[in-house]
Amino acid sequence: MNVTTLPKPPRVGLVSLGCPKALVDSERIMTKLRADGYDMSPDYAGADVVLVNTCGFLDSAKEESLEAIGEAIAENGRVVVTGCMGKDADVIRNRFPDVLAVTGPQQYEEVVAAVHEAAPPVPNAFIDLVPEAGLKLTPRHYSYLKISEGCNHRCAFCIIPHLRGDLVSRRPDAVLREAEKLVAAGTKELLVISQDTSAYGVDIRHKAWPWKAKNSEHGLDVRAHMTDISRELGKLGAWVRLHYVYPYPHVNDVIPLMAEGLVLPYLDIPFQHASPSVLRAMRRPANDAKVLQRIRDWRAQVPELAIRSSFVVGFPGETEEDFAYLLAWLEEARLDRVGAFKFEAVEGAPATVMDNQVPEDLKQERYEAIMALSARISAEKLADKIGSTIEVLIDAVDTETGGATGRSKADAPEIDGEVHLRDAGGLAPGDLVSARVEDADEHDLFGVPA
Repeated sequence: MNVTTLPKPPRVGLVSLGCPKALVDSERIMTKLRADGYDMSPDYAGADVVLVNTCGFLDSAKEESLEAIGEAIAENGRVVVTGCMGKDADVIRNRFPDVLAVTGPQQYEEVVAAVHEAAPPVPNAFIDLVPEAGLKLTPRHYSYLKISEGCNHRCAFCIIPHLRGDLVSRRPDAVLREAEKLVAAGTKELLVISQDTSAYGVDIRHKAWPWKAKNSEHGLDVRAHMTDISRELGKLGAWVRLHYVYPYPHVNDVIPLMAEGLVLPYLDIPFQHASPSVLRAMRRPANDAKVLQRIRDWRAQVPELAIRSSFVVGFPGETEEDFAYLLAWLEEARLDRVGAFKFEAVEGAPATVMDNQVPEDLKQERYEAIMALSARISAEKLADKIGSTIEVLIDAVDTETGGATGRSKADAPEIDGEVHLRDAGGLAPGDLVSARVEDADEHDLFGVPA
């Protein structure tokens, strides 16, 4: 049996100088890098690259920044410079020709791209929150918003708690402040991510913090709770998409927010399997019948609700009966988007040493069967949208053909389908348009601006 040993992620050191605004910039950059799979290094010696966020407000601050850059180069040698003094790139490069990159203030994309080049992230399907294709720099019109780190679950196939520890939730006011800044900077879609979004705030007992939106006259207390944070994010004017939602009872409270239009009618729920015996072996909740009823109830309230999920096939001990049960469950659940993974032994995961490991050829056979079924269901559901008018967020425009590619409310970037539009001249990434659906295939929709 082959056992996968996970590679160590690259580590980034940070020196942040200057005012509180610069500190907020540093926090945003670090949040993005953490979402991309980087670890933080507390010292120069352990860092693969060092990021120096400079201050250039006063001559004394500039000199302090130059000293910090010099120290980082002397102690580590691989340095990316950003911040206010980045506007004086020639001064920095003349004094320190070995710096890897110099960017100005609030140039988040350029900073992250420079770190990616200096110490490339290691895509890892076992622990990444952002899909592998998403390790590229995301466009400005959509942003990943991480609300917590770590996980309290102890699933038999997973080592995230070992790698990242138990759940640690961010303060809701910090999450909302970051989201508000992202929207002000042009973000049209906030993708809420964590290892377990439904558990947000459990570690801090759902404590409330005062919050006052930028353009609001009155403040309020916001709990560290998925329902509260979703409601307040929905007031910022951007699409809000929830990922990694475990089907806890309080997920029911988010459905009315979707009906109100505050949150996208989209749930990413990692069911992983349906067979009660397999779920018990995985150390996951095993009440499949109740889940089906809840899905029916959710759809009764929000008929356009799109549900995506992922499933593991070939888990140790999975029988033909277990797999047939899963296929029958999927037929009834009719999920909109499904991803499947063949179980892979990972060093440190309890399932790696379980008895009754499933042969690789059988895993492949089951993988192909579940993907074929999911594709058929997806094609049927997308065909039902032909002739309807939907909202589309534009991701890319082809000036040569006059076409554009975007996503509907049912499509998360990179992992779901797309909407391909003809006769879309004049549109730009980030535009939100109405489109009439003319055709569909197994995964995508095709149409024209309405």
